[in-house]
Amino acid sequence: MVQYTDIGDVSAAEVDRMRTVYGALAESVRELIDATIRTEVDADEVAAVKSEIDAATARLRSEQCDGPFGVRFTTGGDRLAWGNPVIGIRNPIAPPLRIQRDIDGRVFTDFHLGAAYEGPPGHVHGGVSALVLDHVLGEMAASEETPRFTGTITLRYLRPTRLGELHAEARITRTDGFKAYAAGHLADDEGITVEAEGVFIQPKWARG
Repeated sequence: MVQYTDIGDVSAAEVDRMRTVYGALAESVRELIDATIRTEVDADEVAAVKSEIDAATARLRSEQCDGPFGVRFTTGGDRLAWGNPVIGIRNPIAPPLRIQRDIDGRVFTDFHLGAAYEGPPGHVHGGVSALVLDHVLGEMAASEETPRFTGTITLRYLRPTRLGELHAEARITRTDGFKAYAAGHLADDEGITVEAEGVFIQPKWARG
């Protein structure tokens, strides 16, 4: 069973404050990841920077939670999936995606992928494309009232996806009991690069 944590009566203002504090930290680490991949400084400079990073890491580890961050909720209904590798604002691995919904109910997101997500030279790793689409389709298929998790997902890679500014979107094609069927795609500035279809299933523990 998936575990969720109720962190109690935390105000919306405090959630916004934490979002700003930890989001800024993660963004700095994202920049560090990119710089680590692309730097050409000499070995002495690398050693000096490594020492500074190790010291900063030790300071952050002086007080930390046990295990993963999980999904946390406040009494007011805020959902904090901040450790998520796709949308998590505290996770430097995440771009992070900001999921939006249009008036037709479709979900979409516009985001940037740089050097940390490279597979073929200059292009997005296919596994990263799958990660993004799995999440976007899952966001379409689920809600706070009706959680659904990936049962199957099928991807068609039409051509390599360029690194840079990207767009992903998804829609529900049909529902059948505890199952929802979703379809979507990933696109770069030249058009659609990957198409996806998935079946998302409500787990037994969430079925009223």
